[in-house]
Amino acid sequence: MSKPSKERGLTLVYTGDGKGKTTASIGLAVRAYGRGKRVLMIQFIKSPQRTYGEKLVFDKLGIEMIQKGIGFTWTKTPEEHRAALKDAWTYTKERVMAGEHDLVILDEINNALAINSFPIDDVLPLQEVLDLISQRPQGMHLVLTGRNANSKLIEAADLVSDVTVSKHYYDEGIPAVMGIEL
Repeated sequence: MSKPSKERGLTLVYTGDGKGKTTASIGLAVRAYGRGKRVLMIQFIKSPQRTYGEKLVFDKLGIEMIQKGIGFTWTKTPEEHRAALKDAWTYTKERVMAGEHDLVILDEINNALAINSFPIDDVLPLQEVLDLISQRPQGMHLVLTGRNANSKLIEAADLVSDVTVSKHYYDEGIPAVMGIEL
């Protein structure tokens, strides 16, 4: 791994069981966009069939967000998820290597790579993700979010934030809240 450099581009990983990984990357996207940077966020799990606050505001601001997922693993069949992940990964490689963005966020890619209820390595290979990190265009920053970041991704990163939970209202039976999770 080469030494961290803003000229090379940085790799940031937001992981852990706590709330705020995607939220942190959204804040980073807004900051970069405010500085005139070209930003792309690709969501690996979230589906365009649901409305999320971050998508609504990104559309208003002009920040590109593409939702390639079909929801969480318990909502569809393994075959449907595998097809969506394969499509998302093919799309991601093309968009990153095109070099049209300064900051690319791969939202919930860590979750996708950690799926163990069905095979995914043939549709979203960890080694290809590592290769993309090392071969991305000069100056491009990459952000990878989601729980259970693979140790090899952590090793390849320039920054790793492990978001922990000390207390969560989910434990008190409060479901997802509009404007907080959605």
